[in-house]
Amino acid sequence: MPYRRLPNTDQARIRALKSAVDKGNMWNMYNLVISLKTLSEARNFLTKFQAAQSYYRDCYANQAKGSRKHLANVKMARLYVSHFIQVLNLSVLRSEVKVSHKEMYGLPTDSFNVPDLMSESSIVEWGSKIINGEMQRISQGGIPIYNPTIAKVKVHYDIFLEGYERQKNLQALTSRSLDNLASMRQRADEIILDIWNQVEERYEQLQPNEERLDKCREYGVVYYYRVGEKGIGNIPDEDN
Repeated sequence: MPYRRLPNTDQARIRALKSAVDKGNMWNMYNLVISLKTLSEARNFLTKFQAAQSYYRDCYANQAKGSRKHLANVKMARLYVSHFIQVLNLSVLRSEVKVSHKEMYGLPTDSFNVPDLMSESSIVEWGSKIINGEMQRISQGGIPIYNPTIAKVKVHYDIFLEGYERQKNLQALTSRSLDNLASMRQRADEIILDIWNQVEERYEQLQPNEERLDKCREYGVVYYYRVGEKGIGNIPDEDN
Protein backbone atom coordinates (compact mmCIF):
# COMPACT_ATOMS: atom_id res chain seq x y z
CA MET A 1 0.00 0.00 0.00
CA PRO A 2 1.23 3.51 -0.76
CA TYR A 3 1.88 5.77 2.17
CA ARG A 4 1.49 9.51 2.54
CA ARG A 5 4.10 11.92 3.78
CA LEU A 6 3.71 15.53 4.82
CA PRO A 7 5.56 18.15 2.73
CA ASN A 8 9.06 18.97 3.89
CA THR A 9 9.63 22.24 2.04
CA ASP A 10 7.76 25.53 2.18
CA GLN A 11 6.90 25.42 -1.52
CA ALA A 12 5.48 21.93 -1.12
CA ARG A 13 3.41 23.08 1.88
CA ILE A 14 2.00 25.92 -0.19
CA ARG A 15 1.12 23.52 -3.02
CA ALA A 16 -0.67 21.19 -0.61
CA LEU A 17 -2.66 24.00 0.98
CA LYS A 18 -3.48 25.60 -2.36
CA SER A 19 -4.71 22.31 -3.82
CA ALA A 20 -7.06 21.81 -0.87
CA VAL A 21 -8.32 25.40 -0.87
CA ASP A 22 -8.87 25.51 -4.65
CA LYS A 23 -10.71 22.18 -4.60
CA GLY A 24 -12.70 23.14 -1.53
CA ASN A 25 -13.82 26.40 -3.16
CA MET A 26 -15.45 24.40 -5.97
CA TRP A 27 -17.95 22.71 -3.65
CA ASN A 28 -21.07 24.21 -2.12
CA MET A 29 -21.49 24.28 1.65
CA TYR A 30 -23.88 21.30 1.60
CA ASN A 31 -21.45 18.92 -0.08
CA LEU A 32 -18.07 19.74 1.43
CA VAL A 33 -15.29 17.20 1.76
CA ILE A 34 -13.38 19.52 4.09
CA SER A 35 -15.21 21.26 6.93
CA LEU A 36 -15.97 24.96 6.56
CA LYS A 37 -13.88 25.69 9.67
CA THR A 38 -10.82 23.89 8.30
CA LEU A 39 -11.26 25.35 4.84
CA SER A 40 -11.47 28.87 6.26
CA GLU A 41 -8.37 28.30 8.41
CA ALA A 42 -6.47 26.91 5.43
CA ARG A 43 -7.48 29.82 3.20
CA ASN A 44 -6.46 32.48 5.74
CA PHE A 45 -3.24 30.72 6.69
CA LEU A 46 -2.24 30.17 3.06
CA THR A 47 -2.42 33.92 2.41
CA LYS A 48 -0.19 34.67 5.39
CA PHE A 49 2.23 31.84 4.64
CA GLN A 50 2.65 32.87 1.01
CA ALA A 51 3.25 36.47 2.08
CA ALA A 52 5.87 35.36 4.63
CA GLN A 53 7.68 33.24 2.05
CA SER A 54 7.61 36.05 -0.52
CA TYR A 55 8.98 38.53 2.02
CA TYR A 56 11.81 36.16 2.96
CA ARG A 57 12.75 35.69 -0.69
CA ASP A 58 12.75 39.46 -1.25
CA CYS A 59 14.96 39.98 1.81
CA TYR A 60 17.37 37.27 0.69
CA ALA A 61 17.51 38.67 -2.86
CA ASN A 62 18.24 42.18 -1.58
CA GLN A 63 20.99 40.83 0.68
CA ALA A 64 22.55 38.85 -2.18
CA LYS A 65 22.35 41.81 -4.57
CA GLY A 66 23.98 44.16 -2.05
CA SER A 67 26.63 41.59 -1.20
CA ARG A 68 28.09 41.54 -4.72
CA LYS A 69 28.76 45.29 -4.68
CA HIS A 70 29.89 45.24 -1.06
CA LEU A 71 32.54 42.59 -1.71
CA ALA A 72 34.32 44.93 -4.13
CA ASN A 73 34.35 47.65 -1.45
CA VAL A 74 35.67 45.16 1.12
CA LYS A 75 38.54 44.27 -1.21
CA MET A 76 39.51 47.92 -1.71
CA ALA A 77 39.29 48.80 1.99
CA ARG A 78 41.40 45.79 2.94
CA LEU A 79 43.97 46.73 0.29
CA TYR A 80 44.31 50.34 1.46
CA VAL A 81 44.39 49.55 5.18
CA SER A 82 47.00 46.84 4.61
CA HIS A 83 49.09 49.05 2.31
CA PHE A 84 49.03 51.95 4.77
CA ILE A 85 50.27 49.73 7.62
CA GLN A 86 53.06 48.37 5.42
CA VAL A 87 54.18 51.89 4.47
CA LEU A 88 54.02 52.94 8.13
CA ASN A 89 56.22 49.99 9.10
CA LEU A 90 58.72 50.88 6.38
CA SER A 91 58.78 54.47 7.64
CA VAL A 92 59.60 53.17 11.12
CA LEU A 93 62.39 50.99 9.71
CA ARG A 94 63.81 54.05 7.92
CA SER A 95 63.56 56.02 11.18
CA GLU A 96 61.15 58.48 9.59
CA VAL A 97 58.57 57.60 12.25
CA LYS A 98 59.44 56.72 15.83
CA VAL A 99 58.84 53.14 16.89
CA SER A 100 56.89 54.36 19.93
CA HIS A 101 54.42 56.15 17.64
CA LYS A 102 53.10 52.79 16.46
CA GLU A 103 51.25 52.61 19.75
CA MET A 104 49.01 55.43 18.51
CA TYR A 105 47.76 53.03 15.83
CA GLY A 106 47.31 50.14 18.22
CA LEU A 107 50.20 48.32 16.52
CA PRO A 108 52.83 46.37 18.48
CA THR A 109 56.24 48.03 18.62
CA ASP A 110 58.10 44.72 18.49
CA SER A 111 56.50 43.39 15.29
CA PHE A 112 56.23 44.60 11.72
CA ASN A 113 53.57 42.14 10.63
CA VAL A 114 50.31 43.37 9.13
CA PRO A 115 47.33 42.36 11.32
CA ASP A 116 44.95 39.73 10.01
CA LEU A 117 42.44 41.59 7.83
CA MET A 118 40.52 38.64 6.42
CA SER A 119 37.30 39.33 8.33
CA GLU A 120 35.19 42.42 7.77
CA SER A 121 35.11 43.11 11.51
CA SER A 122 38.93 43.24 11.53
CA ILE A 123 38.87 45.81 8.71
CA VAL A 124 36.39 47.87 10.74
CA GLU A 125 38.69 47.67 13.78
CA TRP A 126 42.03 48.36 12.11
CA GLY A 127 40.70 50.95 9.69
CA SER A 128 39.44 52.99 12.62
CA LYS A 129 42.70 52.52 14.53
CA ILE A 130 45.03 53.69 11.76
CA ILE A 131 42.83 56.66 10.81
CA ASN A 132 42.68 57.85 14.41
CA GLY A 133 46.36 57.07 14.96
CA GLU A 134 47.52 58.99 11.90
CA MET A 135 45.42 62.02 12.81
CA GLN A 136 46.80 61.93 16.35
CA ARG A 137 50.42 61.68 15.14
CA ILE A 138 49.99 64.50 12.63
CA SER A 139 48.37 66.71 15.28
CA GLN A 140 51.56 66.26 17.32
CA GLY A 141 53.74 67.50 14.47
CA GLY A 142 54.42 64.22 12.69
CA ILE A 143 54.96 64.09 8.94
CA PRO A 144 51.97 62.52 7.15
CA ILE A 145 52.31 59.12 5.51
CA TYR A 146 52.03 59.31 1.73
CA ASN A 147 51.15 56.75 -0.93
CA PRO A 148 48.57 56.17 0.35
CA THR A 149 47.59 59.21 2.35
CA ILE A 150 45.26 58.69 5.27
CA ALA A 151 42.65 60.76 3.37
CA LYS A 152 42.69 58.21 0.55
CA VAL A 153 42.45 55.35 3.03
CA LYS A 154 39.53 57.06 4.76
CA VAL A 155 37.59 57.44 1.50
CA HIS A 156 37.67 53.71 0.83
CA TYR A 157 37.17 52.86 4.50
CA ASP A 158 34.05 55.05 4.75
CA ILE A 159 32.59 53.50 1.58
CA PHE A 160 33.26 50.04 3.00
CA LEU A 161 31.86 50.94 6.42
CA GLU A 162 28.62 52.26 4.94
CA GLY A 163 28.17 49.03 2.99
CA TYR A 164 29.14 46.98 6.03
CA GLU A 165 26.38 48.53 8.14
CA ARG A 166 23.88 48.22 5.31
CA GLN A 167 24.67 44.53 4.82
CA LYS A 168 24.34 43.88 8.55
CA ASN A 169 20.86 45.42 8.45
CA LEU A 170 19.90 43.37 5.38
CA GLN A 171 21.20 40.20 7.04
CA ALA A 172 19.16 40.98 10.14
CA LEU A 173 16.01 41.45 8.02
CA THR A 174 16.65 38.16 6.22
CA SER A 175 17.23 36.35 9.51
CA ARG A 176 14.04 37.72 11.07
CA SER A 177 11.97 36.93 7.99
CA LEU A 178 13.32 33.36 7.96
CA ASP A 179 12.57 32.95 11.66
CA ASN A 180 9.02 34.15 11.08
CA LEU A 181 8.59 31.73 8.18
CA ALA A 182 10.01 28.85 10.21
CA SER A 183 7.64 29.61 13.09
CA MET A 184 4.67 29.05 10.76
CA ARG A 185 5.71 25.62 9.49
CA GLN A 186 4.31 23.62 12.39
CA ARG A 187 0.89 25.22 11.98
CA ALA A 188 1.03 24.60 8.23
CA ASP A 189 1.70 20.91 8.86
CA GLU A 190 -1.13 20.72 11.39
CA ILE A 191 -3.65 22.19 8.93
CA ILE A 192 -2.43 19.97 6.10
CA LEU A 193 -2.68 16.87 8.31
CA ASP A 194 -6.22 17.83 9.35
CA ILE A 195 -7.23 18.30 5.71
CA TRP A 196 -5.72 15.00 4.62
CA ASN A 197 -7.41 13.12 7.44
CA GLN A 198 -10.79 14.59 6.51
CA VAL A 199 -10.31 13.84 2.82
CA GLU A 200 -9.25 10.24 3.40
CA GLU A 201 -12.15 9.69 5.79
CA ARG A 202 -14.56 11.08 3.20
CA TYR A 203 -13.35 8.70 0.47
CA GLU A 204 -12.37 5.67 2.57
CA GLN A 205 -15.18 3.51 1.14
CA LEU A 206 -14.51 4.41 -2.48
CA GLN A 207 -13.40 1.53 -4.72
CA PRO A 208 -11.25 0.64 -6.55
CA ASN A 209 -8.33 1.71 -4.43
CA GLU A 210 -6.57 3.73 -7.16
CA GLU A 211 -9.72 5.79 -7.74
CA ARG A 212 -9.85 6.54 -4.01
CA LEU A 213 -6.21 7.68 -4.07
CA ASP A 214 -6.83 9.87 -7.12
CA LYS A 215 -9.72 11.59 -5.36
CA CYS A 216 -7.52 12.28 -2.34
CA ARG A 217 -4.71 13.56 -4.58
CA GLU A 218 -7.07 16.20 -5.93
CA TYR A 219 -6.96 17.76 -2.46
CA GLY A 220 -3.18 17.74 -2.34
CA VAL A 221 -2.64 14.44 -0.49
CA VAL A 222 0.78 13.10 -1.50
CA TYR A 223 1.31 9.34 -1.72
CA TYR A 224 4.55 7.43 -2.15
CA TYR A 225 4.96 3.87 -3.32
CA ARG A 226 7.45 1.62 -1.66
CA VAL A 227 10.07 -0.15 -3.73
CA GLY A 228 8.44 -2.98 -5.63
CA GLU A 229 4.88 -1.65 -5.39
CA LYS A 230 2.89 -0.94 -8.53
CA GLY A 231 1.73 2.57 -9.28
CA ILE A 232 3.25 5.98 -9.63
CA GLY A 233 3.34 8.24 -6.61
CA ASN A 234 2.74 11.95 -7.08
CA ILE A 235 6.04 13.05 -5.58
CA PRO A 236 6.40 16.84 -5.38
CA ASP A 237 9.48 18.81 -6.25
CA GLU A 238 11.61 19.32 -3.18
CA ASP A 239 12.33 22.98 -3.85
CA ASN A 240 12.21 25.80 -1.29
